[in-house]
Amino acid sequence: MDKKSAKERIEYLKKTINRYRYLYHVLDRQEIPAEALDSLKKEIFDLEQKYPEFIAPDSPTQRVGGKPLKEFKKVRHETPMLSFNDAFSEQDMKNWLERVENYLGHKIKTEFYCELKIDGLAIELVYKNGVFVQGSTRGDGLVGEDITQNLKTVEVIPLSLEIKNSKLKIPPHLVVRGEVFIAKKEFEKINKEREKKELKIFANPRNMAAGSVRQLNPEITAERKLDSFIYEIVTDLGPAFVKVLAGKFQTHEEKHRLLREFGFKTNPNNRLVSSLEEVFEFRNYWEKHREKLAYEIDGIVAIVNNNKIFDSAGVIGKAPRAAIAYKFSSKETTTVVEGIKIQVGRTGTLTPVAILKPVELTGIKITHATLHNFDQIKRLGVKIGDTVIVSRAGDVIPQIIKVLTELRTGKEKKIEMPSKCPIDGSKVVAEGVYLRCSNPKCGARNREFLKHFVSRAAFDIRGLGGKILDRFLDKGLISDAADIFELKEGDIAVLERFGEKSAQNLIKEINSRRTITLPRFIFSLGILHIGEETATLLARQYPVFLIKELIKKYKNLSSENLQGIRDIGPKVAQSVYDWFHNGKDIEFLEKLEAVGVQIEISKITAKKQILAGKIFVLTGSLESMSRETAKEKIRELGGDVSESVGKKTDYVVAGAESGSKAEKAKQLGVNIIDEKEFLKILSK
Repeated sequence: MDKKSAKERIEYLKKTINRYRYLYHVLDRQEIPAEALDSLKKEIFDLEQKYPEFIAPDSPTQRVGGKPLKEFKKVRHETPMLSFNDAFSEQDMKNWLERVENYLGHKIKTEFYCELKIDGLAIELVYKNGVFVQGSTRGDGLVGEDITQNLKTVEVIPLSLEIKNSKLKIPPHLVVRGEVFIAKKEFEKINKEREKKELKIFANPRNMAAGSVRQLNPEITAERKLDSFIYEIVTDLGPAFVKVLAGKFQTHEEKHRLLREFGFKTNPNNRLVSSLEEVFEFRNYWEKHREKLAYEIDGIVAIVNNNKIFDSAGVIGKAPRAAIAYKFSSKETTTVVEGIKIQVGRTGTLTPVAILKPVELTGIKITHATLHNFDQIKRLGVKIGDTVIVSRAGDVIPQIIKVLTELRTGKEKKIEMPSKCPIDGSKVVAEGVYLRCSNPKCGARNREFLKHFVSRAAFDIRGLGGKILDRFLDKGLISDAADIFELKEGDIAVLERFGEKSAQNLIKEINSRRTITLPRFIFSLGILHIGEETATLLARQYPVFLIKELIKKYKNLSSENLQGIRDIGPKVAQSVYDWFHNGKDIEFLEKLEAVGVQIEISKITAKKQILAGKIFVLTGSLESMSRETAKEKIRELGGDVSESVGKKTDYVVAGAESGSKAEKAKQLGVNIIDEKEFLKILSK
């Protein structure tokens, strides 16, 4: 091949390679196999080796070229590279728009162009006669570093421009800006390789991208397969160029269309919206769905779409007035450790949980963070009163990752390891890095008590079944039943398969159950041998309206006092006596009072005891109310409910599909009534 033919071939190869590069890296379309593209690159490389005078800056072979640099040269930007001011709430966004309008002196009715805010490194690209000649970092906004050689290794950045619109000409001078970043998969792959080589791993994709473009050796940058989105045209293209566009260069959205005409990759997820409310929707959608993206984002950018309004608004500090970054809720934040709770799980494992000064994290108010085990406390060196960094990544409960020791005042308190189980007082034993209650039945017994406490006949907390209780125990959110009333929406919403709405509903249900009748309250305590009927008898004989009164009165009852109540024998009396003389049980009652549990007054005293001395048995299902509600109504009116039919039974209420109890009532001559008759009795 002669020199002339070689030159022509090189030009054809350049155009062909650039076309397939654009299809693959910008449009995500692969029209020829990667191996075929590699062979074209090899051909142009061989020709340039033979005819080095034809090597041009926009050749695909120049994506990695030159010797490693000793240092980066400084580059002064033609116009300042600005950053964005941040907003963190809808109110912040409303305030921003109000400030823009106040500055302009009038209300603005405009669309907003919303872009995903890539967590990468801002770059500026300069093209002369369509050829990439310089790339730089933002630096201080006025002066950045020349990273041209490294940016040439980023396949998605065109080394030369090719306009698809035949009416347009390549401008002699073009400056554009965008972001360079690294995909999450590539980030994980490189970190694994570095870990094998015992090299320091990067903390996040942004740090890796920044470190990659600032490599003095471009070959290292090339190995890391960086990506890029371009989002701004800085150059004033002049009236002649705009005229060709037939006036279609009045918005930021149209800038993006032109960038694509030039061959740059723009983000396909960007969107034009017509109101601030739609900006909120766009931001909220991507906060929930960002994990689906191949790259990291930390918010969105909202830009006043009208270029004339945007330019008129000008700059405030180092940020354009008519654009703002609306950030996602933070995944890491700082707060103060106000205390420590020791929670006991299903297996008896003790988990230390930090009580935090309330703080918002990933859009949820956080009040607790797990410390996993006491080795973790030692490793972090955390103390009560410390300022700490709390992190939440993905669907996991928040955890403390660092103590800011420089903020200590000397008033912080050391966290002591417990020697006794907070549930049953048994000795604590060490098993590896974990502490466990030495009583093997402790965890399981506590779990059964919690299920009893929230059951229909006790506190009746709907939606808090065994499986959810297990999760709360395993995650260290609760140990005893009183902890249930200290749960916050944020504690629950961070758990896998729980959302803000379901957490909100459950907390609403828990809060609605803080007030309870005395019979239900006594039954909920799980005192040995005390069923619903005995709890009702105790409540009638010794009514109280405050938990502290309950403690005082019932603690002073002797076994003889208790046996004076109908149907309470020595065994039951001793069980009640022992419970109210157990220090742990009294502490539990005091804790229930402290978390806001109250005994209901009205249902014990307000209604006439028209059913006093009457014993009812319920069988079958009722249409107008549940069996639990029926029992409660009978007890409110002074009656008793029994589970079995006997000679002392006054009424058997027979609902649908009543069974053997109705048959036995017939045999004993007990009065059998249907639901209609039962309702009449209740309404007297």
